[in-house]
Amino acid sequence: MAVYQIVTIGDEILREKAKVVTKFDDRIIKLLNNMMETLKMEDGVGLAAPQIGVSKRVIIAFKEDEDKIIEVINPEIISSLGEECGEEGCLSVPGKVGLVKRAKDIVVSGQNAKGESIEYNASGMFARIIQHEIDHLNGILFVDKIEKVEKF
Repeated sequence: MAVYQIVTIGDEILREKAKVVTKFDDRIIKLLNNMMETLKMEDGVGLAAPQIGVSKRVIIAFKEDEDKIIEVINPEIISSLGEECGEEGCLSVPGKVGLVKRAKDIVVSGQNAKGESIEYNASGMFARIIQHEIDHLNGILFVDKIEKVEKF
């Protein structure tokens, strides 16, 4: 496994729409493992493949209530409910945090590493992380949606 350098704001890949994954083989498993190692090293809560320079629709997100990281390939939000404003930061936008409006509850579907269909009901912080990472797959950064910018 390898730890990748995080791509930061200004790199073109962060503004591109990531490519749909069609092959579920050892390469996708290797990508997921490398993303996990990178996320742990960076002490983050979520990561999208474009953040390590890979244009693939792959995200990982920390699910606090189960104390585990979930993987979703080709994720899509199929329903959302409510709205809340919360603080966000991003490994690709170092030194900035801000308030962003997101859906409070979502249902996300996608595929696992074997290409099998999966679905998650997500609320609160878990829902926020997933929405943030899916935005990365569409070339959107949290600073594009920010209500109030803060620095730390």
